[in-house]
Amino acid sequence: MRLGFVGIGTMGNPMARCLLDAGHQVTVNDLRREAATSLMDLGARWADTPRAAAESSEAVFTSLPGPHEVERVVLDPSNGILAGLKPESAYIDMTTNSPAVIRRIAEACRAHGVAMLDAPVSGRPPAMTIMVGGDPDTFAKYRPVLACMGKNIFHVGPTASGSIAKLVTQYLGYANFVTSLEGLTIAAKAGIDLGVLAEIVPVSAGASRTFDNIPRSVLSGAFTAGGTLDIVAKDVHLACELARDVGAPAMTGLIADDLYQRAQAQGWGQRGFPIVARILEMMAGVELRAAAKPDGPRYEERDPRRG
Repeated sequence: MRLGFVGIGTMGNPMARCLLDAGHQVTVNDLRREAATSLMDLGARWADTPRAAAESSEAVFTSLPGPHEVERVVLDPSNGILAGLKPESAYIDMTTNSPAVIRRIAEACRAHGVAMLDAPVSGRPPAMTIMVGGDPDTFAKYRPVLACMGKNIFHVGPTASGSIAKLVTQYLGYANFVTSLEGLTIAAKAGIDLGVLAEIVPVSAGASRTFDNIPRSVLSGAFTAGGTLDIVAKDVHLACELARDVGAPAMTGLIADDLYQRAQAQGWGQRGFPIVARILEMMAGVELRAAAKPDGPRYEERDPRRG
């Protein structure tokens, strides 16, 4: 199949590689042409604009930083994807996006006779989880293409359902991260050894995959993670906006949203998302640190793109 892929950064590049490995003809576009070098070495074609990537494609994928970038790339009347796609083709957005933006773009696609799926992801290709919203027949048609990139593929429901599912999973993970940090802050203020507590939590009621990041990423003082603070702050904020839109409570998320934005205001946007712990440390006047235990468990960093 002739496919286009716009946005070939950290996630888009390996996804486009999967499509090439599966034998598809892939035309790529990005703000940085150098991002395409490895893909072009594998046979991908370069397009100077999103429109040019779409003109030769039966379907175009995007993997972009957020809603504003998606709207610009898709709807620009001169060089956007929709200006290049032919009727009966498809646009598939794999960005963690706003449901409201997804619906606006889907309406524009329908007006041009173009099908649309929202298909945000969790994990890393080729074993990602892909959450898809859109017409069931369109989903069935492109499911084999999605299967080149993901292992667990779910049709969640109508347009924007995939985006909603992804935002909820992000909310769960990163609000939980803040709650875990609050618990550690309580312990630190009460004089508990955080190293011992970090051994207790994984075998007690507080156990969670989210907490498993903390010994290496926070207690070490490294504040490293697979994704940046900017990515997590964007996703949590979108999830809180969704909660307001549908009239659902999101008290824990609103606190997390505030803390992530405070960390961004410190200029830490490109640091790993666990740097948010510094905000709680400043508020409480403690440091959340513990010496590493050489024989302790190894923890896997949690990447916001992976969920």
